[in-house]
Amino acid sequence: MLTGEIRSQVDSVWNAFWTGGISNPLEVIEQITYLLFLRRLDEIQDKAVMMAEHLGTKPERLVFPKGKTDKGLPYESLRWKKFKDLEARQMYERVSDHVFPFLRNLGVEGSSYAAHMKDARFTIPTPALLAKVVDLIDKIPMDERDTKGDLYEYMLGKIATAGTNGQFRTPRHIIKLMVALTEPKPNDVICDPASGTCGFLVAAGEYLRQLHPKLFQSKKDREHFHNGLLHGYDFDNTMLRIGSMNLLLHGVEQPDVRYRDSLAQDHAGESSKFSLVLANPPFAGSLDYESTAKDLLSIVKTKKTELLFLALFLRLLRTGGRAAVIVPDGVLFGSSMAHKELRRMLVEEHKLDGVISLPSGVFRPYAGVSTAILLFTKTGVGGTDTVWFYDMQADGWSLDDKRNSLLPDDRLGPFVKDLNADEHARNNLPDVLQRWTERSGSERNRARTAQSFCVPKANIAATGYDLSLNRYKEVVHEAVEHEPPQVILQRLAQIEREIAEGMRELEGMLK
Repeated sequence: MLTGEIRSQVDSVWNAFWTGGISNPLEVIEQITYLLFLRRLDEIQDKAVMMAEHLGTKPERLVFPKGKTDKGLPYESLRWKKFKDLEARQMYERVSDHVFPFLRNLGVEGSSYAAHMKDARFTIPTPALLAKVVDLIDKIPMDERDTKGDLYEYMLGKIATAGTNGQFRTPRHIIKLMVALTEPKPNDVICDPASGTCGFLVAAGEYLRQLHPKLFQSKKDREHFHNGLLHGYDFDNTMLRIGSMNLLLHGVEQPDVRYRDSLAQDHAGESSKFSLVLANPPFAGSLDYESTAKDLLSIVKTKKTELLFLALFLRLLRTGGRAAVIVPDGVLFGSSMAHKELRRMLVEEHKLDGVISLPSGVFRPYAGVSTAILLFTKTGVGGTDTVWFYDMQADGWSLDDKRNSLLPDDRLGPFVKDLNADEHARNNLPDVLQRWTERSGSERNRARTAQSFCVPKANIAATGYDLSLNRYKEVVHEAVEHEPPQVILQRLAQIEREIAEGMRELEGMLK
């Protein structure tokens, strides 16, 4: 947990960026990310030296080698521990003229982190601001994974703005719900093909740490966690840097986070590779056929990005692989041939497990689009028996542009126990999880007037594979007691007599 002191320090640094002339929140966190990475490089160097001393050997490869740069400065002087205590102007000159050029040419670590730094730009405007940011980062206890992870998440909360490609940051509590619904296992291979800040991958890693702590006792499982478990693709280099750092600060050493235009590139090397897909991809509208991967068009002929992403998920999943993905409501009931065919494939050729209708304000104030979570398993041979629907009305936050929390922190999110009726009315997430586990049992007996219910495949097929919840939900009509017709007629006759008497009185007054 972040202390109030660290939060206020972050806020003051953020405000300093704004007053210093950097108003783009992405640029702010990008600059902070570079500095966090530089501190990380310092730790790598120290660990390599300590390991060599312990083994009585020389370090095989140093991030900061002996010798001097082409500008005549010792590499050692570029280390965090060397420049962090310099006077502000000296620090600024050292970082801008020497450290960043070194960072751009860094190839030592051989990791995705190093690869994403090759076009690093230093844009902090003043020595005073740089000194303030360095001082903040230096005070963070970087050996505590929870603290540094929470710190970065807190900063990421400040960049929750709509992107130019329809991107917006998925609320953390919705991500945690989707991860819990799919129950990641230590041997899974997880992919988010529109990874952004890597929120889904971070949440999957944290879920495994909490529910499978023994996985770190096995060398094989430990190496899989750090090297083979998590895969993220994006075509925005800034997001790749931020996402990589997010995973690093959450204790993932070598995730596969790399540049890839998921809808434009063919997927020969990625096909059937993953056992779990978690995603909230950007839905930017339409793409040209010419720029769309041909293997996706072979699944569904369309220009619509929301349908192409669903085709992509099916392409990436191995048989038996499962997915929890967010889609705009139009996917559920769109009437085009492509919409209907993709829904038919999910129901008839694979196993559609569930549809969770989300409140329309979940992504406010940055997007008001109505969305749903689709949960399905790739089988290639069908398997849909019934589809479980849940009508989520509240996620714990107000559904207006302010998105204020409606409950105390310990009563928010999907993992709260024993919510009372009033609390449930404000936070449906724990109920979603509970009812999801019963979808093959008691949920099948629920009436369609309930908040969740199951619909047989035959009913769905009969509607043209419409997956909108309102197509199947039944509304409870309150019983209204009506008076007998004879009483109503007597009352009308009485009203008629009273009107006639009133007219006679009015005529008498006018004479």
